[in-house]
Amino acid sequence: MSGWPETFGDVTGEYASAHEGAGFVGGVHSLSWAVGRDAVSFLQGILSQDIESMTPGEVARSFLLQPRGKLEALLWVLRAEDRVGLVADADHRDATIEALSRWRLRVDVEFVADPREMFDVWGPAPASLAVGGGWRDEGGVLVAGVPAEPLRCRLVAGLDSAELQSRGMRPIGRQVATTLRIETGEPRIGIDVDGRTIPQETGLVAQAVSFDKGCFLGQELAARIDSRGRVNRNLRGVRVLEPVIPPVGARVTLPGKAVGSLTSVGESLAVRAPVALALIRREAPPGTRVAVSWDGATVEAVIEELPLIGDRLTS
Repeated sequence: MSGWPETFGDVTGEYASAHEGAGFVGGVHSLSWAVGRDAVSFLQGILSQDIESMTPGEVARSFLLQPRGKLEALLWVLRAEDRVGLVADADHRDATIEALSRWRLRVDVEFVADPREMFDVWGPAPASLAVGGGWRDEGGVLVAGVPAEPLRCRLVAGLDSAELQSRGMRPIGRQVATTLRIETGEPRIGIDVDGRTIPQETGLVAQAVSFDKGCFLGQELAARIDSRGRVNRNLRGVRVLEPVIPPVGARVTLPGKAVGSLTSVGESLAVRAPVALALIRREAPPGTRVAVSWDGATVEAVIEELPLIGDRLTS
């Protein structure tokens, strides 16, 4: 996202367009294709999602795990008849493909970067971008619907910024895009989660992992944690109870104990408060009042379940 503006000069208007109309942001995701006779079977043995059970036109979330079971990449998988689309964080696409390619031994599969720029489109989009929960690639335009409840999000490639605006969509800056991610509980690799993160800490295992499909890379740790049923940290929302926006990295503490630090920070008009994502230790479950501290400043906050918007907020 480094080349995308922080704001287009009207944060309130940008935020409203994403909630009530359609707002788009570039540079968040990029698309690659796994092609070749063994593309599906190869990914079936590597990724956490059940690729073989997906039907053409289906979208699913998946993890790419390290051999020891911690996160390598967060992915959206687009299943086609003869190829598989892999939507990764744009800043980590090359690293993701490199990690996948390490296991490409005596198989007919190649990874090809899609040259089209991909945009995240938040909010109720025009009928021309309607795809439900699936994806399509027609006339050079790819549209994929991804769950980001209770908001809606689509991934669009093959239309440039001017064409999106001509269809009634508005560009939104990184500031608003980050807030939308926080509200819906969507982590970014390298920011909110990283190579030290256990899959269950993300809260996304139910969507991203199939424990019935057979072996996949990193399965042992994921299955062991799933059977044990508990991790020491969880991705949570943090709602600040004062009109002060803390910085990324601010410490989250209980009396005498650190329980996490803020990884993404924004200001939510729907929640009417500064909000953040953080991996929080289980000693501070949702509803816990905490202190958020940085550079001599301290504000009070409360730990929340994700997503933040909807009816989940504690009093």
